[in-house]
Amino acid sequence: MTVTKIKKRFVAGAKCPTCGAKDSILLFKENGIETIECVECDYREQQTDEKLAAKSTGAVIGVFKPD
Repeated sequence: MTVTKIKKRFVAGAKCPTCGAKDSILLFKENGIETIECVECDYREQQTDEKLAAKSTGAVIGVFKPD
């Protein structure tokens, strides 16, 4: 049995849209889908690459892709 560990990273300065807690957002990829999660209130949001491209306005310098 192989267990794959998901690398989760905190997003510095990020504020949860639900509870408003600062520095509580984790960013990680789950099954190839970028996911953010709040450790305070269990808020969770997933964005596919198509959603990220649609939100892009050209002001983005780069897209962070964790290993």
